Formats: sequence, structure tokens, C-alpha cells
Amino acid sequence: MPSETSRKTFSHSLSVERIGRAHGVIDPPFRDTPQFEAAVLGERLECRPVVKVETFNPIRSFKARGAQFFVSELAGRPRLVCCSSGNFGQGMAYAARQRGLALTVFMNAPSNPLKEARMRALGADVRVIGSGDEDALAAALRFAAEHDALMVVDGDEPAIAEGAGTIALELLRWPEPFDAILVPLGDGALLSGISCWCQAHSPNVRTIGVCAAGSPAMERSWRAGRVVSAPAGTIAEGISVDTPRAPAVANLAVLADEVILVEDAALIAAMRLAHRDIGVVLEPSGAAALAALAMHSDRFRGQRIGIVLTGSNVSPEQMRQWL
Repeated sequence: MPSETSRKTFSHSLSVERIGRAHGVIDPPFRDTPQFEAAVLGERLECRPVVKVETFNPIRSFKARGAQFFVSELAGRPRLVCCSSGNFGQGMAYAARQRGLALTVFMNAPSNPLKEARMRALGADVRVIGSGDEDALAAALRFAAEHDALMVVDGDEPAIAEGAGTIALELLRWPEPFDAILVPLGDGALLSGISCWCQAHSPNVRTIGVCAAGSPAMERSWRAGRVVSAPAGTIAEGISVDTPRAPAVANLAVLADEVILVEDAALIAAMRLAHRDIGVVLEPSGAAALAALAMHSDRFRGQRIGIVLTGSNVSPEQMRQWL
């Protein structure tokens, strides 16, 4: 696990200045999202939680922030291809449509039908194949080579993480300092971007990533300081990762303060808690930060905690099952 000394010694690929620039590129519906102190939730968990709601936008998740900044910097009109469980694909589809660019998205089977339908509605060519992360990634790479398309990998591109880091730019406008900010952790772009901004503007706040216990690869990679693969089996498809990307692991080794795990049952409980106490519908990955706060309420008692609620793409069947 990286020490405090090592985090300050080594470099990363993100730019604080570019995070500031990204904020001016992102469309208004995705920028300056609601953030407020959730008083009822605070009474229940005996802390001072400030929730950052990234679900009230055209794709119901934060992913368009990074996608828009990345696409805004492209030269020419390349054909784009990516693989996604759905939210990143929606973000890319939204950004590609703005620029009139063709996008093909590869998904693993079984796919989330709501996310698949929304990507198609945004103009993406969606192809559902295989049964594991490597299947979709391999197919996307082959497609890119065969069609001279630009392969876009969420965890590899600094611009995507920098776009996501604009969440921290907004969150740190809160008039009182945070003790910690809890962030769902999948491919690592969101936590990297938020941690980068916090290190520069509020170095005393701890940035803590939250992985699903059923998908521990990123948590193990962060602790080891290198890529560690692990099988993924979790309801939180948005943060399910078999093999993390090396650039993302390298950034997190320098930027993130901590990574913790939460069980699927805790994710469902957090979805219900958010629905009951703050009136927000979340998908499992979107509820990861709240699940960590609830699981570790003793540790965070009395503290001001930022909670990033990242997505709400829940199908009607999933809503009946979990909510």
C-alpha cells in the first residue's frame, strides 16, 4: 500500500489546470450538479454528509463529464470505439453525437437493457458479446484495428479523469472543509480526477475509493501498486473490473488515500437508504460511497463527509427487485 511519503514523491499523468479547463467545456446539464447536506441521513449515521448528486442529467450518470472533455480535444473526425457496461458508453455516445462522430460500443452479455437502449437512442452502434471483460475489450480492439477507428479506454485517458475531476472542483466550493470524500471506484478515472484536484486545493481531505467486494481487482491493485487481476461477480456492473488498466493503477497509487470494499448486500441497503432519506434512485455502483459510509459509520462519526452519488440507470425489473 502506498505510503504518504510515496504519494508525495512520485508523479501522475493528470493536470490540475486541465481539470479547471474541462469545467468550461462540459455542457450545463452535467455541470454544477446538486450538492447539499443530507440532514436526515446525517442524523441516522451520526455524521455531516454532503451528497453530490450526479444523476439529474440526460444520461443519469457522471460519465459525460470526462467523455465530453476527451472528445472536445480530438483532432479531425475519427471513428470511435469503446467497451462499456453502459454508463461510459452513454457518456461517449452523448459526446460523439454532439460532434457528429460515429461510435461503436461493445458490451458483455448479459447487458443492462436500460443502458443498452439509451446508448442506441443516443446514436451509438451497440454490440453485445461474450461473458467477461476481456471478451468485449478484445472485440473492441479488433474492430478498431479493422476499421481504423480510435479505441477509447476509460482508465487510460487522462482527459477522461480530468473531466471527472470537475466534480471535486464543485464539491470543494462547500463553505466548510471536508474530512473525507467517498468515491465509487471502478476503472479509476473518477477517483483519480477527484483526488488530483483535492491534493492541490484541499490536501487535508482524504479521498477514499469504494469497490464492490465481488470485484476486488482495483482494491488489490492499489494496495500492491501494480495491476492485479481478480474475477468479478457483483451486481454493481458500473464498478465491476476484472483487470484494471495500468495507467489508472499508476495514478491511484499516487493520488488515492485509501480503498475499501463493500458487499452487494450493503449496496442494496444503501440504494434503499438513498431512496428513503434523500429521495434519490441509485444503481448499485452509484450507491457505493453511501454504502461505505453506512458500513463504517463509527469511523466517520461527527465528520463532514462528501459522498459522490454517481448513477441511477436502474431497469424497472431491478427497481422492483431492489427498491
